[in-house]
Amino acid sequence: MDYSFLAEAQTIDNDTLASLMDDYGNDVWNYAYFLTKNAEQADDLSQEVFVRVYSGIATYRGECTLKTWLLTITRNTTFTYRKSRFFRSSLWGEALPLESELDRSEPRQTMRKQSAHPSAEMEVMRKAHVHEIWDIVLALPEKFREILLLHLRYELTTVEIAEMLRISQGTVKSRLSRAKDKVRKQWEERSK
Repeated sequence: MDYSFLAEAQTIDNDTLASLMDDYGNDVWNYAYFLTKNAEQADDLSQEVFVRVYSGIATYRGECTLKTWLLTITRNTTFTYRKSRFFRSSLWGEALPLESELDRSEPRQTMRKQSAHPSAEMEVMRKAHVHEIWDIVLALPEKFREILLLHLRYELTTVEIAEMLRISQGTVKSRLSRAKDKVRKQWEERSK
């Protein structure tokens, strides 16, 4: 659906909101989960993001892509939640199995298939590699992990990432390069 009209909108109807949730809900949930590592909190935060979108659509000016705007709201909502008293007193950060994250959406770079119908053995091996790569990515320091996720999974440009994180494009490029190097080196060490 073409959402370009939202840059001029003061309000949105329920059908448009439902369409936004269908088109971008997984991206918002996955990013919230990435930031919290908790499925229940990702559910709550995703709902909160779309409530904010519904009530604050007039703030969307179309200066960035809709996806970038939604991910920025997700990031800000998560950081606001982290500062809340409830968050500080909860058991935040408990690691959950990656299956829930991977079932919702896998990184595009790992989804290349060698044939139209891979064997069960090949599919098991592919999923094992995806899990290992995610283990490596999630173990990176946050400044590398977040940039890698935004670039590879959400396909944001360095300009969009720089604006979203409020850092320079050079910093984004540097961190992205260093993150890829770290993942590559750790993958090679595991493969030996």
